[in-house]
Amino acid sequence: MVEPSWTATTPLSRIYAPGRHGVKNDAARLSMAELTGFELVQVMARRGMWSPTDQACREAYGQAAPAKPQATRAEGALLIWSGPDQIFVLSPRGSSLERARLAFAGMASLSDQSDGRTLLRISGIKARDMLAKVCSLDLHPAVFPAGAAAATSIDHTSVNLWRGEDSAGDDGAAVFYLLVFSTFAESLWHTLLDSGAEYGIAIDAATPWQG
Repeated sequence: MVEPSWTATTPLSRIYAPGRHGVKNDAARLSMAELTGFELVQVMARRGMWSPTDQACREAYGQAAPAKPQATRAEGALLIWSGPDQIFVLSPRGSSLERARLAFAGMASLSDQSDGRTLLRISGIKARDMLAKVCSLDLHPAVFPAGAAAATSIDHTSVNLWRGEDSAGDDGAAVFYLLVFSTFAESLWHTLLDSGAEYGIAIDAATPWQG
């Protein structure tokens, strides 16, 4: 009998090609990457249980559960608003689900989304310009500062989008993150490549989420 073997792949592994994309006669003004090795748990407070859920979040993660569209750095995780009385807990792969089970037992419903979502990072001086082509949100820093988040759509694809801390490099460029259902990841990736091609894109090697 032949024993089956399995090789773990990411949702974009079939088409992912690190290197340069788009115009190449100048320095790339965009950087894109798939982020791997994360755990994602959706926490949905049960009816009338938002306050206990928030308190449990404070005790387990050292931060309040975001009650409005924002992403908050916590102890060992990023807490991302995903809807009324709902958050995502994003953390490096490990024991995130068990930690959430212990924290929110009896007050919230949990859904492990780790293998159902793809996480992308977009940065560079033209990141905002590229996203403006495909997203209806106003991403101007005055209204969408670091830590802001939204549940929105890009080219008819539902995504969770948030802005991280600006790049530590000399350009201090904005950094955005996108969570998309894995079944739509390839389509969204092609859309983003097409939208940013005129600026020149450096596609980084897929790297683990570091928080």
